[in-house]
Amino acid sequence: MRIIFVRHGHPNYADDCLTPLGHLQAEAAAQRLQQEGIGQIFSSTCGRAFETAEHTARALSLPVVPCDFMREITWGATDDQPLFADGHPWTITDRMVEEGRSLLSADWAQEEEFRRNRLLGCVRHIATEMDVWLAKLGYQREGLYYRVTGDTRRTIAVFYHGGASAAMLSHLYNLPFPFVCTAMGPDYTGITIASLPDGEGKLVAPRFELLNDARHIQGLRAENIYGN
Repeated sequence: MRIIFVRHGHPNYADDCLTPLGHLQAEAAAQRLQQEGIGQIFSSTCGRAFETAEHTARALSLPVVPCDFMREITWGATDDQPLFADGHPWTITDRMVEEGRSLLSADWAQEEEFRRNRLLGCVRHIATEMDVWLAKLGYQREGLYYRVTGDTRRTIAVFYHGGASAAMLSHLYNLPFPFVCTAMGPDYTGITIASLPDGEGKLVAPRFELLNDARHIQGLRAENIYGN
């Protein structure tokens, strides 16, 4: 199975929708995706992601399946004590780099900025629900990998967010969340493709086929690509 992950287009965060530029980016992504053989489309239920998905859905005459667990993560302190930069994940990981701290530590959740951060619960929730979703598609989580439990020869598309993408990819590939935030931050409508081997009964690991391809929006970029 191939999973095509697509971040939403340029957003109006206040109204949770796409800007005119975002719609142009979403349409460019839809044209780019027409030849990928997509058979199902899933989307976060946030407006900016769902509107992005609708462009591809119209191009392919497919419905959009809403998935609440793909919604963007939230962040901030879980108590009344101050938290660095209000707990924003990219600001935290930038600080870790500036201080020479590893982004690859398996104990990243014990770092002070994450341990008391609401985003930790979001990341764990996404991981749990993602495995439920993948099981329905024929991949049952076993430890670090996935057991193929049916016919998985298909291509699907997922439309989501910057933070949710880091949570989903970190779980899928067993990579620390801070590393994914820094190394794989997606552009608006950036396309990442994960390929999971077929073969019923096999225990498999996903492979990167493509990472953050945004060539379709050349000339349609915005200055700030690291919002949520």
